[in-house]
Parts: sequence; structure tokens; C-alpha cells
Amino acid sequence: MAVCLRVRLTRHLVRQVRLVELAQRVLLLSGEAHSELSLELIGDRRMQRLNREYRHRDRTTDVLAFPTREAIVPNGLSCRTSLLGDVVISLPTAIRQARAMGRSVDEELAILLVHGVLHLCGYDHERNMREAKRMSRRERTILRLISPIPHIVTLRRERRIRDN
Repeated sequence: MAVCLRVRLTRHLVRQVRLVELAQRVLLLSGEAHSELSLELIGDRRMQRLNREYRHRDRTTDVLAFPTREAIVPNGLSCRTSLLGDVVISLPTAIRQARAMGRSVDEELAILLVHGVLHLCGYDHERNMREAKRMSRRERTILRLISPIPHIVTLRRERRIRDN
């Protein structure tokens, strides 16, 4: 159960070991104990580009999931891989959503991680209402089992420029 983490942000402190451990627990509880996961934290501009390119929606979003379980190789054949896929999370969007919902950034990050991993496992809340309810139940179960959420992100205060 390997997690490859990439953090492309410097504004906030991310405790990467704790985030990797959390992702490993999510994989285990999702029934993907032997799978590998690529996890990336990015900013809103990059997330908007990815969302525009892959979902044709020209706006930022909180999380995107790119499954790779069934990879297509150059000769057109499918190839089974241990890499479940990529979960990409916009940390600035997660911070805004956490504030709006009255929860910690760590909780919001855990929610988005679980949501992304379940998408990689084949859950799709956009398919129909039945699938949305199924995915929501699974999310709640996993979130309950990984609680308490460890402290992962420390927000750094913006520097204020004083006019004299």
C-alpha cells in the first residue's frame, strides 16, 4: 500500500508523513490494501486547468480523481496495474470549503481524500441518485473509522504590508 505524495504549495505547512498515513488508512478501509495511490495537493489555478482539460469545466474544483486501474498500453491492449490512480486536491478550495462548513482544514482534506479514492474504486455520485446515496454511505463509514483526523495542515498567516 504505497502512497506517492506531491505537494506543489509553499504557503501552508503540510505534514506529509501524516497525510500519507491517512491515505494508507483510507486505502485499507476502501478494500484497496494492495493498491498504490498518487496524491497531489495543488493550487486553484492548476486545478482549474486540469478541470478544464479533463472535464471541460473552466473553473476550479475541490478534488479530481484519475483512475488508472485499467491502463491502455500503446498496442491498444488493457493492462492491469497496482496503481489505483491519482487524487488531486486543491488546498485553497479545501480551506475555503472548510471555513464555509465550519470544520477544520484537516477534516475537509480527509473528506476530499476519501471522496477521491472512492471515485477511483468505481463509485460515481453523478451517475444517479442511488449511486450517490451508496457513495455517501461509504464515505461516512470510512470517515467514522479514520477518526480522529490527525493535524495535517497549518495555515500560515498572510503577511500584511503596512503603509507608513
